[in-house]
Amino acid sequence: MSGVVVGSGRLDLVPLDVAHAEEMAGVLADPALHAFIGGAPLTAPELRARYERLAAGSPDPSVVWRNWVVRLRDEGRLTGTVQATVTDGGRVAEVAWVVGTDWQGRGIAREAAQGLVGLLVAQGVRTVLAHVHPGHTASAAVARAAGLAPTGEEQDGEIRWRLDIP
Repeated sequence: MSGVVVGSGRLDLVPLDVAHAEEMAGVLADPALHAFIGGAPLTAPELRARYERLAAGSPDPSVVWRNWVVRLRDEGRLTGTVQATVTDGGRVAEVAWVVGTDWQGRGIAREAAQGLVGLLVAQGVRTVLAHVHPGHTASAAVARAAGLAPTGEEQDGEIRWRLDIP
């Protein structure tokens, strides 16, 4: 399921691999990326360890972790990540995205999130959720473009966004 490469107009969503850690450490190095989510950028060894944990899969058999790096095809560069935590027998997915500062403002997150949501829905997901900080207008625009709508529910200071597929 997570071994699927997803192509879109300009992007390939490539299944996350530990070998991506070095390049992704540079992509995600800007502390500004953590303004809304907290924390700090990880070093390449820290990111490698994180990717090893993600590749090993969730310790809970009812939860599936799916992770991709976002490759901008024309530049042959990684620009960010998208991820989905799939639960409820494959019917619910909580999604997230991040695009490195150098590639923001180019519609990459929007295109990647749309590709991710499209794949999940094609594979049977019926509810897609995301959590967006109320001050993060760019991320809210990405969620909206991917078909999600704000619910008014808050969790840990973030607004829950939702897409239900009949």
